[in-house]
Amino acid sequence: MNQLDVMLLGKEYRVSCTPETRDELLATVAYLSDKFSDLSVKTNATGEKLAVMTALNIAHEFLQHQRGDGFDMAGVKRRIGLMKARLDGVLEQQEKPF
Repeated sequence: MNQLDVMLLGKEYRVSCTPETRDELLATVAYLSDKFSDLSVKTNATGEKLAVMTALNIAHEFLQHQRGDGFDMAGVKRRIGLMKARLDGVLEQQEKPF
């Protein structure tokens, strides 16, 4: 396990990570830092309040994505089923001898 020093909200944190997850962790830190910056500009919040508000926003986005809000999952599944049926029909014709 390696140690990685990261900077968030002007403070340095040492976190553990494997060599395989290092780049992913750095991308996560960059994403979180961008979220802090965006929300700080919009709300003038700082410190703990900014961290909590950012965590709430990220959790909300995650839950919306997880539930598929704004995304017609049933419609997508129906369309995939139709495409599969069409592909099966075309492939069936190709397998038949001429």
